[in-house]
Amino acid sequence: MTSLKSMARALVTAGLTLSVTALSVTAPSVTAPSLTGVAAADSRPDQGHRRGVLARGTFAPPATARDAFTYDQAAVPAGARAQVSAAYPADGRTIVTLVVHGLLPNHAYGAHAHVNACGATGAAAGGHFQRVPSTDPAAANPENEIWLDFTTDEHGDGVARAVQDWRFGSSRPGSVVVHEHHTSHGDPPPAGSAGARQACLTVPF
Repeated sequence: MTSLKSMARALVTAGLTLSVTALSVTAPSVTAPSLTGVAAADSRPDQGHRRGVLARGTFAPPATARDAFTYDQAAVPAGARAQVSAAYPADGRTIVTLVVHGLLPNHAYGAHAHVNACGATGAAAGGHFQRVPSTDPAAANPENEIWLDFTTDEHGDGVARAVQDWRFGSSRPGSVVVHEHHTSHGDPPPAGSAGARQACLTVPF
């Protein structure tokens, strides 16, 4: 009888030991790796993850504007808003997104990245940013520049996205300028023209 009781106690003890050992081995592997991986990826935006918002602003007349200027309040009212964000996927592309609120409803606008920051006049932003700068009119195209044309909805809101097969080098744009109409691809000439500069948002690309 004593021998049977001893064997039973030994089996119970062994079973408990095995179950505790199994739990201690398997439980940590379920949750820890995924949390660590997300944190590491988010901290490295150039490894294929979104960098985020580069600039946002509320348009104001040049006399009071800081980073968001309206030069034509009939087309871009004071109080309208814009935001520019960028992403750099691991495949080497650059994706720039423009979001606007409070512009004219159901209206076609042109928009491009320009070389300089905004200023008191539309001319302060300089010319279009070009990946390969050139005076050749053929260089004014959506592959060499960043075009962000959009058409607003009935609320005056709009969004545009440019996807480029390249990354910025040492030269980067300084702003996004909103223009009078969609950008010409050469018909009518000149290519890259989009009418008057109606607003500008300084963007530290």
